[in-house]
Amino acid sequence: MRGRATGHAPGRINLIGEHTDYNDGLVMPVALRLGVTVETASRPDGIAHLTSDAAVSPGEASYELGTEEKDRTWVDRARGVTATLAREGFPIGGFDAVIGSDLPLGAGLGSSAAFAVALLRSLSELFDLALDDAANVRIAHRAETEFAGARAGLLDQLASVYGRVSEALLIDMRDQAMRTIPLPPSVELAVIDSGTRHEHATGGYNRRREECEEACRHLGIASLRDVNERPVETILDRLPPPLDRRVRHVVTENARVRDAVVALGARDDARLGELLGASHRSLRDDYEVSTPELDRLVELAGAAGSLGARMVGGGFGGSIIALARRGAAKDLADRVLEDYGGRGHLVAVVP
Repeated sequence: MRGRATGHAPGRINLIGEHTDYNDGLVMPVALRLGVTVETASRPDGIAHLTSDAAVSPGEASYELGTEEKDRTWVDRARGVTATLAREGFPIGGFDAVIGSDLPLGAGLGSSAAFAVALLRSLSELFDLALDDAANVRIAHRAETEFAGARAGLLDQLASVYGRVSEALLIDMRDQAMRTIPLPPSVELAVIDSGTRHEHATGGYNRRREECEEACRHLGIASLRDVNERPVETILDRLPPPLDRRVRHVVTENARVRDAVVALGARDDARLGELLGASHRSLRDDYEVSTPELDRLVELAGAAGSLGARMVGGGFGGSIIALARRGAAKDLADRVLEDYGGRGHLVAVVP
């Protein structure tokens, strides 16, 4: 056991492929330079004491290891990690953790997963747990779903562990096969936070997953990925609303990811922008996870000259990404935010 340790994990944007991960679909995240750093130090009792900066959530909190119970605060992510470590047979002792972050919480940028992975990396070094990347993904995901109660897929954890800056990580969630695809040097992405927040565990995110599972039961299939090879409209006619719209989004979003791979390979920036716009319309109209604030930002990005824009993350608040010509993303974002006139702000430019 070491006296002190440090762990870091990045946030992510998802270029395209939203709400497909828990349907065995295709996703394409990109790691951000922004992230979460956790510095830990051992202590002689069985207490976990956390101190965080305002970017995660301000203040301090303590709890006794082995007695973790949810209170629906940001501390649940840490409780979930330590409780899951115990369930999987990884012994740890008391620790102090200082959490630093330049990644906004609840902005749809994978902050919860980055926090969990950074904490796991720090605790693994502190207590000689020898956790590998696959273990970090598994434990962070269990902490999010089984403890915190957000029925999310593996996208955020995989992106936080394996993602790279300036490269899209194409992941087939059916078998978790991955390959990297460089972003074209001719474009960059502006990440713009709407200033509105969501909470997956208590919001509509879980309901969308339930609707997808309900659609699978209607169709007699294991996952919506199985719809891809069938005539889509014929299948949609067999489903009541809103299940038909949910399925249409998932099927067409998987197709958009495939098309985006082709566009990236051909360096067809205009086509990539079209796909981002189509993704947003599908998330807004068929999946119904956008908000008036996100829709407004996407509209303003188009008026400011973006090649395409869409909401990013689970929805019900958070951020958008806007595709711009290289060197133009910041000016585009400044124009959008001036016209938006709300609480939004430019989070990052991704080259």
